[in-house]
Amino acid sequence: MHTLAQLNSGQYSNITHLTLSENLLKFPLEILSLANTLEVLDLSNNRLSDLPVEFARLKKLKRLFLTNNEFEKVPAILANCPKLEMISFKSNKLHTLDENVLPIQTRWLILTDNKLSSLPNSIGELFRLQKLALAGNLLRKLPNTMENCKKLELIRLSANQLTSLPDWLFNLPKLAWLAFSGNNLASNAQKEPHKMLQVSSADFQLKQKLGEGASGVIHQATWLKKPEEIHSTNDIAVKLFKGEVTSDGYPIDELNNCLQAGEHKNLIKVIAKIMSAEQLALVMELIPSHFRNLGLPPSLETCTRDTFVEGTSFSINNINAIAICMADTLRHLHENNVSHGDIYAHNTMIDEQANTLLGDFGAASDLSPLTTELKSAMQAVEVRAFGCLLDDLLPLYQGSTTTEEYKKLLTIKDNCLQVPNFKRPNFLEITKQLSL
Repeated sequence: MHTLAQLNSGQYSNITHLTLSENLLKFPLEILSLANTLEVLDLSNNRLSDLPVEFARLKKLKRLFLTNNEFEKVPAILANCPKLEMISFKSNKLHTLDENVLPIQTRWLILTDNKLSSLPNSIGELFRLQKLALAGNLLRKLPNTMENCKKLELIRLSANQLTSLPDWLFNLPKLAWLAFSGNNLASNAQKEPHKMLQVSSADFQLKQKLGEGASGVIHQATWLKKPEEIHSTNDIAVKLFKGEVTSDGYPIDELNNCLQAGEHKNLIKVIAKIMSAEQLALVMELIPSHFRNLGLPPSLETCTRDTFVEGTSFSINNINAIAICMADTLRHLHENNVSHGDIYAHNTMIDEQANTLLGDFGAASDLSPLTTELKSAMQAVEVRAFGCLLDDLLPLYQGSTTTEEYKKLLTIKDNCLQVPNFKRPNFLEITKQLSL
């Protein structure tokens, strides 16, 4: 974290990254002294509501974070920033996004948790757009011009007011990660609650934190009063959902989709739920300590593609084993009318024998309201994500690329990535091909 006083003193004359959070009401013009070097500017957690026309002097700026400020409109001056490609207005007060206010080279746009009821037609001109976060707004429809965003790979539409999803959305050639829960696609009022044992927070004791994501915090826990129906060990994992809308949508949708997914040997087993006014939570079997994350989340540079610890490598047999587990798990999910929405190595856990567990249902969607045709199209979208996962794993194999095993995986990967979408195999077909 930097300070305005240090900036004024000249300490940061050549820095490329600047972070200021000092309850700022106005954009500090002193930042313009960094115009020749500044590439990343983070002014999150202030009280800004506008940017000056001088802002365009930051000719080298690539990434701008204005999360948790008080903007009601996206400033038009951004369109004049020649290299700006990543923009975050998450958790502001945006109600208006005017035409042509975004840089034409925008690649990553975060508008989560605002009050936008519509998007401009000019968003379809963002030919480099890869990642678009729109969860937690008031959108009723998407402009048809977005059909021209041919490089769009990830889009979050959850927690809006959409009444339908356009056909062109599922036909975007590179779309691989899509979430749309928490909309008005169909009434869920008549749906039976998912059958799952319900417990109280008083039934267990929380211990150390195991991890934290956008939607909640996972703790190890121990039963104080274990229900008779549960025959597993006393040690469990409990995911306590946060109350607010996340980048993926509403916590209640994650809980419901996780329950709708049902049981599969490669899914983390859910054994109970908490649904009180004070707390939503899932009680799960504790993952054995020898499991680890398959990969790391995307970086600012990779945008939509996962990263891996330097030196990571896998045998071709292990890659094949991981692929079979993932494909069969995804087959199971789609048969239960659930899309995962976030098929990534960083949401996958493995052990040394390549036993695999898929987790994190934050971006999952209920496919029940979709037509049969759109369900198939949604599966084709996720097949592309599976293809991207294979595309990330295969370069981590250091052996011969002339073996039949490698060629088989390469062919399956290419088939999963092909365009048009309807040519891609479904997960049942992929599972059979991998098992040959």
